[in-house]
Amino acid sequence: MFQYFWVLSKQINHLKSCPKIGGHFFPVIFIQHEQTGTPIEHGSEGWTLQSSLHVESADHFVRKTTPDSFLRTNLESLLHELSIEHLYICGYATEFCVDTTVRRAAGLGYSVELISDAHTTQNKSHLSGEQIRAHHNATLPSISSFGVKIAVVSTENLTS
Repeated sequence: MFQYFWVLSKQINHLKSCPKIGGHFFPVIFIQHEQTGTPIEHGSEGWTLQSSLHVESADHFVRKTTPDSFLRTNLESLLHELSIEHLYICGYATEFCVDTTVRRAAGLGYSVELISDAHTTQNKSHLSGEQIRAHHNATLPSISSFGVKIAVVSTENLTS
């Protein structure tokens, strides 16, 4: 599993090193999933952000217990407080947390850009992690019923 997080950390760090995206300063919000009695229990080694991630004092943190980053968290109030209406989403796991959060954000009226090469998951018995990521990169932008745009963009295109 380490290989997934190393590649993801590299992409996230690259995004964070770009002080402006689309001409606007963007705050960074790390969302951490936790589950009591599991390897990702709050405060455990499995819950801790990867040491390869560049975390800064201005970054924000949200704890969650479901794949939905908005459900029973302070994420929506934090976004409101920061006057954020457009989200750039990356992370782990594509088919659970990333997918659910992209859909929920759009349902709440946020325009979303999914960073195509900055979300990932583990291989499954039926599909590889790369196939799962490619599937979500292809299907999420086709959802228009939320009334806001869900776009997919690469790290390179976003930061150049």
